[in-house]
Amino acid sequence: MTTDAEKAALYAASMAPKYKKVRRVAAEESPVTPVEKTPDPQLGHGVIAKERYTSAAFMQLEWERMWSKVWLLGGWERDLAEPGDYIATHIGKESVLIVRQRDGGLKAFYNVCLHRGNRLRPEGVGSSETFKCQYHHWEYDLDGSFKRIPDLDTFVQGAPPCRGIRLLPCEAWGGFVWFSLNPAAGPLSDYLDPVDKHLAPYNFHKMAMTRDITVEWNCNWKASVDAFNESYHVQGIHPQLMWYLHDLDIQIDTYERHNRYLIPFGTLSPRVRKPNTIPDPIKVIMKAAGMDPADYDEPIENIRRDVQKWKRKHGASQGKDYSLLNDDQLTDDYHYLIFPNVTLNTHADDLMLFRQRPHETDPNKMYYDIWTFELVPDGAEWPDRPRHQRFPHGDKSIGLVLDQDAQNLPGVQAGMHSAGFDGLWLGEQELRIRHFHKVLDDYLNGTAQAAEEDAATS
Repeated sequence: MTTDAEKAALYAASMAPKYKKVRRVAAEESPVTPVEKTPDPQLGHGVIAKERYTSAAFMQLEWERMWSKVWLLGGWERDLAEPGDYIATHIGKESVLIVRQRDGGLKAFYNVCLHRGNRLRPEGVGSSETFKCQYHHWEYDLDGSFKRIPDLDTFVQGAPPCRGIRLLPCEAWGGFVWFSLNPAAGPLSDYLDPVDKHLAPYNFHKMAMTRDITVEWNCNWKASVDAFNESYHVQGIHPQLMWYLHDLDIQIDTYERHNRYLIPFGTLSPRVRKPNTIPDPIKVIMKAAGMDPADYDEPIENIRRDVQKWKRKHGASQGKDYSLLNDDQLTDDYHYLIFPNVTLNTHADDLMLFRQRPHETDPNKMYYDIWTFELVPDGAEWPDRPRHQRFPHGDKSIGLVLDQDAQNLPGVQAGMHSAGFDGLWLGEQELRIRHFHKVLDDYLNGTAQAAEEDAATS
């Protein structure tokens, strides 16, 4: 048992640094995206059991009660520009085809031939007039209906009694396409609420994809979600970030399913000593806005404000429309988790989106998708779409910050199996993680599904 003196000594050695809060925009200064702090939910302080990350039984429960019920991100809508364009995307044991129809609409259906179970297309994007199984040439139209079954007269029982491959709910939002494995899923807008309204002023439709990468990570998908939903680890894993962001003055907001934090960029962490010159990472932010750091003679603490003013003044001349964004959105990271597995580092000029997918059978593995986008100024030429890359962790660099996260997560997963570890011991800076697990529990316990069904019938 720890003595009072030992507790006092630990606290004395471990207190978070004191800091001055950054100025944030007021509610009336934000034309679209709400900035009000939501009340923190009372979620207790209990340990999050490690078995949620290691147990095959828990993984199966997630599949039956959560993955098969929620809306899921399928891909970039720009990949479906013409009739016949398709996205084949995997989630757990399933694969889904999302297809642009001849009438301009979208349909999604299981990526499987009804004859012998062969997958119709490998994971990725492409275009096709029909979907012909390469095993026995059963052929399906763009909507998944039967087109041709070779030698149908030899099947005494006839064709399968269905019209074709089972359709799935599919909708577009935010420049992306979404699907659900739940045939009775409610409208996507209801599921995304209120995040869809928060993100409306960002010009996602004017952003070009610059990276499309899938990395095979040796950790549970939730360990990755956790890593990108708190800033507490910045001091340990990403010390270089403390020279351009405030990792303690973070506003955390939780909603019914989703959550976010607002993290100030263009400023210093209180964990570092104020330098005599502008740190290089902040110079990068200034140069990206069109400012010359050599001409700047204000205190470092004014840079965030002045970058905002500069972008507000010069954005239009640079072909960038910031009119619906508040001033903080011109510098800061508005970071959202769309439950269960999509995180968005949202900025005025770019978007970094992560999709965290479970492995088919192993709770100790996952697939980590990195999609990055950059705002294309009005009148500028759009770059070519990047080629999709896929590789195991460690084969290639994915950038310094993400390399740092990736290097750490296998050790986290291995430690989850230790007899000396009971589960996650979370602090207030990790509230988003606790909220995420609360929402997951709502699905596992059936309360989320019941609420959705009630809303659908009311």
